[in-house]
Amino acid sequence: MKARTEKLLATVLLGLTVSTSSMAAEPVTPKLTDKLSQLLQKEMRAVQGGMASIHSAMVMGQHESVAENAQQIHDSFILQQELTEQDRKDLMSAVPKGFIKLDKEFHKLAAALAEAGVNENTKKQRHLYDEMTRTCIECHGKYVSDRFPAVNPGKN
Repeated sequence: MKARTEKLLATVLLGLTVSTSSMAAEPVTPKLTDKLSQLLQKEMRAVQGGMASIHSAMVMGQHESVAENAQQIHDSFILQQELTEQDRKDLMSAVPKGFIKLDKEFHKLAAALAEAGVNENTKKQRHLYDEMTRTCIECHGKYVSDRFPAVNPGKN
């Protein structure tokens, strides 16, 4: 009886651990300085516009436009271009490593999408675009849940 209770308790604790690990992390927005918040929003608007242009170009077979827009997203490190040394320190103290990892993954996918555009590979373009969208959803669900409370990266 005691062994069964211990197994049940272990199962419940494991279930709680798994279910809470997929929940949103603490939002980073409140931790950002006003300047960082504005720069990040500026970059996100540019990415959003680029993603919309890529989608339109993909469905029309405009591979060159896919390549150009994806490369612009890859190169769109507005934050990197406009940050002072103090801004960099503030940013690194405000965002967790997981946020940085997703950002790097997103920009790496954008570079691969640009290459798929150059190679006129529509199937690969669609796959990479879907992966980029997945990283957006994951990041917004985990790290910007205060701005996007309805985003749930765990749901299909």
